[in-house]
Amino acid sequence: MATLPVTAENLIAQFGPSLNFPPVQGYPGRDEPDEVVKTHCCFCGMQCGIKLLVKDNRIVGFEPWEEFPYNEGRLCPKGVQRYLQNNHPDRLLDPIERVEGKGFRPIGWDAAYDRLISEIQRIQGQYGRDAFAMLSGVSLTNEKSYLVGKFARVALKTKNLDYNGRLCMVSAGAGNKKAFGLDRGSNNYSDLAHAEVVMICGTNVSETFPTLTHWIWQARDNGAKLIVVDPRLTPIARTADLHLPIRPGRDSALYGAILHQLIKHDWLDHEFIANHTSGFEEAKKAVESYDLEWAERTTGIPKDKIMQAAQWWGAAKTSFLMHARGIEHHSKGVENVLGCINLVLATGRIGKPYCGYATITGQGNGQGGREHGHKCDQLPGNRDIENPEHRKYISSVWGIEEKEMPGKGLTAYEIMEAIHRGEIKGLLSICFNPLVSLPNNNMIREALEKLEFYACIDFFLNETARHANLILPGSLHEEEDGTVTTAEGRVVRIRKAINPPGNARTDTSILLEIAKRLGAEKHFSFNSSEDIFNELRVASKGGTADYFGITYKKIEDNMGVFWPCPSEDHPGTPRLWEDRKFKTPDGRAHFHGVPYREPAELTDADYPMILTTGRVVSQYLSGTQTRRIGKLVEQYPEPLLEIHPQTAARFGIKDRELVKVVTRRGAAEFPAQLVETIREDTVFIPYHWPGRKSANQLTSGHLDPISKIPEFKVCACRLEPQGRPAPSPAETKAYASA
Repeated sequence: MATLPVTAENLIAQFGPSLNFPPVQGYPGRDEPDEVVKTHCCFCGMQCGIKLLVKDNRIVGFEPWEEFPYNEGRLCPKGVQRYLQNNHPDRLLDPIERVEGKGFRPIGWDAAYDRLISEIQRIQGQYGRDAFAMLSGVSLTNEKSYLVGKFARVALKTKNLDYNGRLCMVSAGAGNKKAFGLDRGSNNYSDLAHAEVVMICGTNVSETFPTLTHWIWQARDNGAKLIVVDPRLTPIARTADLHLPIRPGRDSALYGAILHQLIKHDWLDHEFIANHTSGFEEAKKAVESYDLEWAERTTGIPKDKIMQAAQWWGAAKTSFLMHARGIEHHSKGVENVLGCINLVLATGRIGKPYCGYATITGQGNGQGGREHGHKCDQLPGNRDIENPEHRKYISSVWGIEEKEMPGKGLTAYEIMEAIHRGEIKGLLSICFNPLVSLPNNNMIREALEKLEFYACIDFFLNETARHANLILPGSLHEEEDGTVTTAEGRVVRIRKAINPPGNARTDTSILLEIAKRLGAEKHFSFNSSEDIFNELRVASKGGTADYFGITYKKIEDNMGVFWPCPSEDHPGTPRLWEDRKFKTPDGRAHFHGVPYREPAELTDADYPMILTTGRVVSQYLSGTQTRRIGKLVEQYPEPLLEIHPQTAARFGIKDRELVKVVTRRGAAEFPAQLVETIREDTVFIPYHWPGRKSANQLTSGHLDPISKIPEFKVCACRLEPQGRPAPSPAETKAYASA
């Protein structure tokens, strides 16, 4: 691996001037940085280690951090170029306010705070406290996630707080809590390398979590069989021993059919089931009729492939199952997760070496962010906001009376529905772009325009912020100290490398100042991120997500610490359940009966095709950051409609021809990309773009009844060829780079 610094100059030499750097002569001596800061990538939940090169309070390059044990210096295309956003000309440097008919104008910090406080007090005084809501994001550190949860409930005093993890990990979290009593994948990924069978369900690992493929390849090198469940033949599926091309929305039928075969052929761990689980008979009864013929009709997967998957899984001595949004973005996402867990429990392959189960985290702090504060139904330590004992404990930590703490509020999509109905009048958001990331975004746009007042904290003017009355310029990942928790459950340090530019301020200082001006200063007397983390440690103590024994120094000394870690002399827990003591009330892992049910929206004569959505390798979430990095834009400049050639021929669609995709919510045009790597009854659109290119104009607001995650992966559509070619890739790239 190259050890030379990968600086702006080197990248320009390799890729040309299209990276849009400031003039090189403005950075004398940039190959000799003032400082090299060990930290982590700001994107997905892998949180790869990286070294940032700092010169004159700017990030000017990076180096591999080869010693960090997860990625060992490897980075994906987004990680390699993540630092380029730091010097972007779109960066917000001053507070700005919207003037109707005239756009935005700068405003001083004191005037901005005065207006925000005045509007909060006006709306809450006129309509009640819960008429002002807050939306947050899980690209924030643990400290900021904790602070947001406390801020909303103690300073803003609203129950209506939620976060964009509602679009990501909540089905996995709910399923894990139901089965194990604790919300975390069971193993670190080094166990994966020695499993005999690896099953990957609903995750395009090679494009969305590229550094994780190293551990899968390690397993393959050691002889592992790889099973991939996905309606598309993704890059990781092309390398698999067995690809199961499932019809979108039929996942629980597949896992139920595999469980049926495990039972039929007695590929079960009877000792584990008898001594360490409950609910097996219920799970068995739910799948007793799920034979291979039924499974083939329902899932669209040939029955011999389903049988092969069951046989490999059942006969293995060690195995590792992983899943992500592909099975979770459903109106029955929790059921899909429980179906996967049933396979792990039935074979007893958990809590021992090389046997694991992992919930792959999509967002930068999707794991830690859902443990400590800004979910509508949750308190720090993964506690339940409706549990009287949990409320009492957290109230004591926060120094308030239990009766003062708001109860459970609405979820993210439900908040937008309530705004649309006129029930919520004001909104404060941080690190969230719902106009791109929420489904049915024509309704979201209408809701934003109905708000009496909307303020947001962000570092770029994202698409949602354009509807705000007030925007407060916040901080990037590298501009504050803190911690995040990786997909493995490893708590790692985010180290401050630079200060926010111009008049921008850190997210933490902004929230603390608002709390002070709302009269809650005594509850927010923090002087540093470490102060906040130390209160988080106390707040999490005794909870299922127990961080009490984790300190900044301990993280530094060990390159991260796995929670739960209940005391400072505890080493942390890389592998859960080795003691077979689960966190459920009876101490056992719970099977769940998962009767199959159809997705919320089915195809018919008017909408005969299935639309599914997802990511591409060069973009991240709503694209606020990655759509501003030139080489990432050039790699995939616009969303394409993936469609099978035989399906395209049936509809009279040619490659690169514009196609109107119509659903029950709306319509949008996309260039067709004919590929043989997708089912003939399914089309795919990536969701990172706004406006007329937004896939979420089309998706539905159907929610899982437990997790309240939207069903992004299944909606019925029809295809209308427009009979004209789309702009060429070269024209699109030129436009995108302009």
